[in-house]
Amino acid sequence: METRARLIETGRRLFASQGYNATTVADVAKEARAHPGSLYHAFPTKQDLLIAVLEDYFAQFDAHVLEPAWAGIDDPIERVFALLALYRKFLTDTECLFGCPIGSLALELHEPDPAVRELLARNFANWIARVQECLDAAGSRLPVHIDRQHLASFVLTTMEGGVMLARTQRDLAAFDAAVAILRDYFSLLETVGARGNYGRAWLG
Repeated sequence: METRARLIETGRRLFASQGYNATTVADVAKEARAHPGSLYHAFPTKQDLLIAVLEDYFAQFDAHVLEPAWAGIDDPIERVFALLALYRKFLTDTECLFGCPIGSLALELHEPDPAVRELLARNFANWIARVQECLDAAGSRLPVHIDRQHLASFVLTTMEGGVMLARTQRDLAAFDAAVAILRDYFSLLETVGARGNYGRAWLG
């Protein structure tokens, strides 16, 4: 792995595990086994490294998240819940220490510079868009009047909130409860979808 890629990967890991503010440039250089001069040549400031990390999250989202989550799953609604199951696995594998990297950075950086805020928003928007593709693919299984972008955003909110509570409580119960309620809601939506326009009054 070339030095720049190694620095980005190390920055990603350290920002996720110990936070952006707590991570120093020296930490990144040491962990990446890189000379500090090489780091400053590639990334003149720590924020430049953060921007590269956020760009890499965006570029690698399919390969690192969607492809593992969706392998062997064709049903579009089941893909939504497979994605959530992958985040549950992240929590399980880390004994509930995992925090969504984008969500954690968004919470930590209360007033990020515009370039950073834009990339955080872009990553969230990409997550939502990929879930919306699943909801769109579900077609008439969901009520035609449901705003599928808003529903995809609700799925993201469920994941982020569940991860935050599980990490805080060091317990999967809150995450599992949130996903279970979301599953119940989708079941209701599918019931209404099966009724066609006659079911619209159920949801207002």
